[in-house]
Amino acid sequence: MEFRTAEEPGRPLDGEPQTNWLWIPEGVAIHAAVRPNATAIKAGQNTVTYAQLHAQSSRLAQRLLAIGVHKDVPVALCLPRSPITITAALGIIKAGVPFLPMDPDDPPDRIALILEDAGAPLVITNSAVARQMRFSPDKTLLIDSADFKTEAETAIPVDNQPDDLAYIIYTSGSTGRPKGVEITRRGLMNLIAWHQSAFSVTPQDRASHVAGLSFDAAIWEVWPYLSAGASLHLVDNHTRLSPELLRDWLIEQEITISFVPTPIAERMLLLEWPRKTALRLLLTGGDRLRRYPSPSLPFHVINNYGPTECAVVATSAEVTPEDPARPNCRLPSIGAPIANTRIYLIDPERPGLSPSDQGEITIAGPGVARGYRNLAALTAEKFVPDPFHRPGDHIYRTGDLGRLLPNGEIEFIGRMDDQIKIRGYRIEPGEVIANLGRHPDIRESVVTTVSDQSGESQLAAYIVLEENATVTSAELRQFLRSSLPEYMIPSVFVRLEELSLTTHGKIDHSRLPSPEHANILPEEMRTERVSTATERRIEDIACHLLGCESIGPDENFFLLGGHSLLGAQLISRLRAAFGVDIPLRTLFGAPTAAQLALEIETLSGCQVVASGQIA
Repeated sequence: MEFRTAEEPGRPLDGEPQTNWLWIPEGVAIHAAVRPNATAIKAGQNTVTYAQLHAQSSRLAQRLLAIGVHKDVPVALCLPRSPITITAALGIIKAGVPFLPMDPDDPPDRIALILEDAGAPLVITNSAVARQMRFSPDKTLLIDSADFKTEAETAIPVDNQPDDLAYIIYTSGSTGRPKGVEITRRGLMNLIAWHQSAFSVTPQDRASHVAGLSFDAAIWEVWPYLSAGASLHLVDNHTRLSPELLRDWLIEQEITISFVPTPIAERMLLLEWPRKTALRLLLTGGDRLRRYPSPSLPFHVINNYGPTECAVVATSAEVTPEDPARPNCRLPSIGAPIANTRIYLIDPERPGLSPSDQGEITIAGPGVARGYRNLAALTAEKFVPDPFHRPGDHIYRTGDLGRLLPNGEIEFIGRMDDQIKIRGYRIEPGEVIANLGRHPDIRESVVTTVSDQSGESQLAAYIVLEENATVTSAELRQFLRSSLPEYMIPSVFVRLEELSLTTHGKIDHSRLPSPEHANILPEEMRTERVSTATERRIEDIACHLLGCESIGPDENFFLLGGHSLLGAQLISRLRAAFGVDIPLRTLFGAPTAAQLALEIETLSGCQVVASGQIA
């Protein structure tokens, strides 16, 4: 199924930006001429005017041209987040070559690998980072060197073509080796033109720069505003990862438009805000949004979706306050395609590229990357000819699953490769997360698999509770049974104080702790009580299988060392002991003696007391 946006309903899209071709340097130059003393970039007490931004970036561009840079050969940029970093990026753009942003906090070995793979002959950096990364002196241009600062400004005759590369960003690869995504100027210009039009950007806007440099959202944060004459305000690294501090900073700086990574944005939606604030738009993206804004918030919330391979944003929509009557308790959608972008949902179960109302999200339009640098086979696999449009066009296969909603927006289902298969069942973690999010005591959650002692996979939910909330695993399982089948209900619930984030503000799955007695939610509220006769018989059988002295009525069989093989033996012996037919799947939903006793008594219609020796 195809979705697209156009100025007129049903109008064919030709893949061109909606505005005339006005490249970033031209936009900055116009505002430098008309409003030379207007603030372009501000970081703390450091302010750069448009006249200074234009002059300094032009000096760097002239220096790069004198060195002999070439079209489509990237110049690397490895500097901390600062006004000079943005100025240097503009200088690279003015020189007519793509820029390669790299985070100086990354390990030196990774930086070296990226430089080699990209074929970047030059790194713009400073003296401190150059020493830290052990850059070769003949391949570095030190931004803090005296001779650069005194370089004279001259005219820069550069031929900018839409299909030339604008930037290359490296993302994590499935093989463990980072891969470079090549985005053209056409794609970046389409993003800028859409953004300025969709959000009515003017020179009076004050935008934030929050994202890390190697996160492609940083590109989205910078160029739509500087090419429109707005001011860009940089937040410090400590503040940008704290929801409370970031809120206070946005208010103090009178920011009007801000992008905030999804996990931080979700927490900010729960904070108290003044009735009036300069902030009119809070943009978010980068992860699955699990929360609706309150009607009392004094700004609009915009959810955005787009892989790095498609110039940052492919779909977008405002998230309105949650409607209690919303069907199926869906999470916020990822919106509809942005300007000149086409989305096809491809049915993964049908041969070929067959459009459907639900399936893999594929993206077409000017934002789609050229492909991966030096990875021809992977490029051919992920960037395939578009059979539904003009010959020569390509679509990018995201590996994400989506569903068409009645309002024409797209519901994000999850990753095709994130699907979990347990005991023969395929499970979408996002569906479990969505239903956990309906519980009033749960603030955030992540669902994944963990291995028991035998290596068997179990479904685990990591949850952050609301302040002063108390809940048990049994309560959560019962809550989920109203909307999910038994095989989709987690076997273990792990309580966290907060979800750890990466430097990009995304949830860091690598830092999720292993389930242990100290961090798992109790099956029931801890009480001193004597087991019933049925529970004691179950406990005896389980103890024999687990090789332990005793277990309590509310202790989880799997967390005590049980696995599916022992579980099958336990069910077999319970059938023999109580004379009732208990399915094996019952154990995964009722892994304690108390829960199993209730299941057995329900099946038999009364309390059962087994007799005889343990088999």
